[in-house]
Amino acid sequence: MRTLIVSDLHLGSISESDLLRRPELRAHLLAALEDVDRLVLLGDVLELRHGPLREAMDAARPFFEDLGRALDGRELVITAGNHDHALIEPWLAARGAEADPGPLQVEQLLDPADVSPALVRIAAWAAPARTTVAYPGLWVRPDVYATHGHYLDSHLTVPTLERLSVGLMSRLLGKPAAQFTGADDYEAMGAPVFAWRDVVARHTHPGAALNGMATVSAWRALGGGSEEPPGVSGSRQRPVKRLARYVRGRAVVAAFPVAVAVLNRAGIGPLKANISGKELRRAGLAAMGDVAEQLQLRDAYVVFGHTHRAGPFPRDHAEEWLGPGGARLVNSGSWTYAAIFLDSAGPANPYWPGTAVLVGDDGPPQLLRLLGDRTQAELAPPGRA
Repeated sequence: MRTLIVSDLHLGSISESDLLRRPELRAHLLAALEDVDRLVLLGDVLELRHGPLREAMDAARPFFEDLGRALDGRELVITAGNHDHALIEPWLAARGAEADPGPLQVEQLLDPADVSPALVRIAAWAAPARTTVAYPGLWVRPDVYATHGHYLDSHLTVPTLERLSVGLMSRLLGKPAAQFTGADDYEAMGAPVFAWRDVVARHTHPGAALNGMATVSAWRALGGGSEEPPGVSGSRQRPVKRLARYVRGRAVVAAFPVAVAVLNRAGIGPLKANISGKELRRAGLAAMGDVAEQLQLRDAYVVFGHTHRAGPFPRDHAEEWLGPGGARLVNSGSWTYAAIFLDSAGPANPYWPGTAVLVGDDGPPQLLRLLGDRTQAELAPPGRA
């Protein structure tokens, strides 16, 4: 069975960075479905942190209707991530009410009707495709496991808001990530964090601190990407204002390692003050390798998304993509436009959107660049080219 896997669509983003809302771009994905038997949407399919569910669903409906026509009776598998955890939460809550639900396994295959009303609607839009829900992941093949990857936040050494939130839960419950024994432990730490964000977004449009945009802004500031030293040519700011911004930025950068040290002493770490692009890649892979080991995935190919950084590509260091237990990591990238991670490398950039993973009957999963013929200007949301 030939399976195509895509992740991190974030349909319904208020920034309109979700590329598959645009018919001319989703045509590339629909064309890639001609020779496959199954499509897996690997979590963060909807963006449920930017506003009420109804708004994300309205934005996503044309995509699912086109998808259903393209699949024409073939299988669609949907799993949930951290940005659309609300899709799976009703099932998790019902499961928790059972007398003896047993441990949460690495794969549950579910009918949309048994999961949530939102997934029932999505399945209806995607007809005549046959929709199945898998959580927290799917065995694509006996040696290929696919999951969104949000469990890695429990092991991450980069102090993102998500990492700090689950780290605090872990500290309060007295169970460090190194002692996790299965999917239930990851859910116990992450689900409460996701739930309160979902509740806020259900009733209003959260600010940048909760919808994820503040994390990008903080990364830019701490990495120096948004601040220019005084006297840099090309700046349109007045010298005094530019100097003030620069001084404030340097003060934040200087205080950052101190803040990280305090968090480590409080038992929320281990965290590092290094947030370079290289460290983001390395730390994300190391954390996913730890997840694979904790879930006893052994030497399977583990396909995940979440970090939006596709790979491995030929120029990557192969050893970074190997988990401590032998898992062979593959990241499916994203279908969202994030200008901060893009540069003159164009489609060769590992953060270039429109990546998919093709899994055949045998052999390693293959990375496909379905938007590799598009320019950055063509991908940018309206008004941001």
